[in-house]
Amino acid sequence: MRKDHCSSSVHFHLLCRFLFAFSVLSSVLLIFWSQSSASCIGEAALNPEKRNESFHLLAFPSALNQLSFSAKPPRRLLKVALFVKRWPHRNLAGGLERHALTLHLALARRGHEIHVFTTKSNATFPRHKDAAMSFHQTPPSPAGYLNQALAWEQFQTENATGRPFDVIHSESVGLLHGRARNISNLAASWHGIAYETIHSDVVQDLLRGPDEPRRPTITERLSKVIEEVKFFPHYAHHVATSDHVGDVLKRIYMIPEERVHIIVNGVDESIYRPDPKMREEFRRKVGVPDRASLVIGLAGRLVKDKGHPLMFEALKQVFFGEEERFQRGVFVLVAGDGPWGNRYKELGRNIIVLGPLEQSELAKFYNSLDVYFNPTLRAQGLDHTFIEAMLSGVAIAGTRFASITGSLIVGSNVGYTFLPTVESLKEALYKIMKDGKQVLWKKGEVARSRALHLFTATKMAAAYERLFLCISKEPAVKDNIDYCRYPLPWDSGKLK
Repeated sequence: MRKDHCSSSVHFHLLCRFLFAFSVLSSVLLIFWSQSSASCIGEAALNPEKRNESFHLLAFPSALNQLSFSAKPPRRLLKVALFVKRWPHRNLAGGLERHALTLHLALARRGHEIHVFTTKSNATFPRHKDAAMSFHQTPPSPAGYLNQALAWEQFQTENATGRPFDVIHSESVGLLHGRARNISNLAASWHGIAYETIHSDVVQDLLRGPDEPRRPTITERLSKVIEEVKFFPHYAHHVATSDHVGDVLKRIYMIPEERVHIIVNGVDESIYRPDPKMREEFRRKVGVPDRASLVIGLAGRLVKDKGHPLMFEALKQVFFGEEERFQRGVFVLVAGDGPWGNRYKELGRNIIVLGPLEQSELAKFYNSLDVYFNPTLRAQGLDHTFIEAMLSGVAIAGTRFASITGSLIVGSNVGYTFLPTVESLKEALYKIMKDGKQVLWKKGEVARSRALHLFTATKMAAAYERLFLCISKEPAVKDNIDYCRYPLPWDSGKLK
């Protein structure tokens, strides 16, 4: 009896091992097949010319900026309604507002009729002779946001006057989800979502001082993520401004793939471009001596959540006591506004604080740099300053967040990444110093090439234009043209 029992036990264990081995083998084969299939599908989608057939635009899985749309305005021009909390005024604007201006000014210059619904401002709204843009202003709500009821009333009045709107565009929650529900020709662009900020919260909690109380943000953030997962589906179409956000919207927020579109941010390539003359003139103007071996740049809001306490401490340690060569030849230019501007001045003459700069001066600032640093602690959206530096032909260095490594610094040939710690920042500074100007110049060339391919205002506007034509109120197929297909006969990427 015992022998039979032992024999059965052995057979049972052998069977278990066989089943385990079979399941592992099956899993490996499944993974291999899935990856091979995904690779083939991905290559076919990214290189439609290779398979010599067109595809549906809403099924494209990657950034639409990769596609080569026609440089000429389309035969059909759109009437577009934009809802945005604030319209940018000179250099006092965040990334969302700058995106709204860059995109819709470019669309208007291509012949589209743009109506901007935004909060009233003391500043004068600019008029562009070459762009049809109308502004519908309302007093802000008590909380300082766009007054939804008044803005919607203005929208309905304009929509009923003559030609109705073809497309509605909401910059983030410019138009709240309650009013966006059931509007099929609406797209919302997301420059930062709650799920992304959890990473930022973890980092900032780890960086807390011993006497600094823990902020009760994690629980609140999780609640906000859940709320977003619930109301995001009320928007018909979603535009992710980074590859990472596109993935999160599909997987975590569970929005159907055909309703999620990736269009990465772009900036005006006619303003941000390499110019050796600008480089020398700006350096002389701000006081960078000819003997400078390395010029580092920082720009944007000089506040805590942009990582400036970490950057300050890293620079303090390398300038005082650790590396004498930093004191001799490294200079740091700081452009922007915020409390850490005055702190940087404490580090001595090698740190030159410039304050906020106008766009034309900002272009000169980037040209004067050997490398641009962005130590942000916010894992949200795609920071415009990176793109401005890249288009200027400057190597970049940024925090190792998914949006940055997934879309911008995709390899060491573009720039440098670091962890949000003082030690990691110092290591990046030492590595840059060791690499020298020649290596930085090569990285800057690669960065510019990537930016020209993906991050120009022209590429961004062309991608939004085709998406808007596809989802517009009128049928996508009109005059025998299906704007939801790519490529069309006149696209730059047309099939042979």
